[in-house]
Amino acid sequence: MKLSFTAYSNPGNFLRIAAKLLPWLWGSTAFAFALGLFGTFGAPADYQQGETARIMYIHVPAAWTAMLAYTLMATSALGSLVWRHPLADATQKAAAPLGAAFTFICLVTGALWGKPMWGTYWVWDARLTSVLVLFLIYLGLIALWQTIEDPSRAARAVSIMTLVGFINIPIVKFSVDWWNTLHQPASVFRMEGSAIAGSMLWPLIVMALAYTLLFATLHVMAVRNEIMRRRARRLAITLAAVGEPAMARMPPAEAAS
Repeated sequence: MKLSFTAYSNPGNFLRIAAKLLPWLWGSTAFAFALGLFGTFGAPADYQQGETARIMYIHVPAAWTAMLAYTLMATSALGSLVWRHPLADATQKAAAPLGAAFTFICLVTGALWGKPMWGTYWVWDARLTSVLVLFLIYLGLIALWQTIEDPSRAARAVSIMTLVGFINIPIVKFSVDWWNTLHQPASVFRMEGSAIAGSMLWPLIVMALAYTLLFATLHVMAVRNEIMRRRARRLAITLAAVGEPAMARMPPAEAAS
């Protein structure tokens, strides 16, 4: 029997797939973190920054995952507005708190890294400011979901705002190239090759993979919970609609009891 893409995107099918996938995701995440942490503490200290550079193994993957989460949200927004994908709204809503959390980790670790390097926790640098804007966008989208009661109207409004906010993602990525900033330029993905030694690069890549797997795991769980929440909401509305006519047909004394 041939299954279409629509069949795989069905919420019921998603729940069944998620139940089988989550144990593997958790196992892969744990293994990646174990390997990444082993490499993090086994890697040599930076010749300029010393042990402080180990913050990189938390900071850089968090920044990567923060942008990945927003890119997923923007893709889901397109799926919601253009293709009316049945899981797009849930995917988008589930990703927002996770993206905000990873962005917060990025900001905090960046401040801790900046203090010994720059002598201050914060400067209004193009990279730092654009990441802060990303964090505020996440918070705004989360608030918008909570403010609008009607799920359809909320999804449409959030999708539009998500696509508008996506313009900040290339600004975050290329801010160190477009402006003169204190933040160091790209060190991993460069035309001339990575500027990081191999003994420090592989733990960074593994930690980035671990963060990505953690995001994927938590996101699948969050989408599953959102689907269940929406089902419970529809059931409550249905029961309320069925119960009101029944209550209307009952005698006043019996209805009040």
